[in-house]
Amino acid sequence: MAQAAQTSAPDTNSAPIRVEHDKKRRQFVIRLNGSHDRAVLLYEYVGKKTVDLQHTEVPDAYRGRGIAKHLAKAAMDFVVEEDLKAHLTCWYIQKYVKENPQPQYFEHIYQ
Repeated sequence: MAQAAQTSAPDTNSAPIRVEHDKKRRQFVIRLNGSHDRAVLLYEYVGKKTVDLQHTEVPDAYRGRGIAKHLAKAAMDFVVEEDLKAHLTCWYIQKYVKENPQPQYFEHIYQ
């Protein structure tokens, strides 16, 4: 069952951005344009309590609107809530954590 967290973002026709967590497929998804397009963040379990945040992808037409930031936040919040350790393979998540230095994030990242 997918969980959804809502946060609002500027410049997306004032509709709140919903991040869905598809645990079965190990991805966070934002449906764009009435679900025709999707932004995704992919991860894999690489140990019992360790995930590798691998890849974030936002369609070209939606880049620069802060959409990936919502995916990164949802992924990092998941890591913290589930008390996991995370490898940050994805360059964007590395950048997000650097720009949003939360102590609870650093406790859960493999350096």
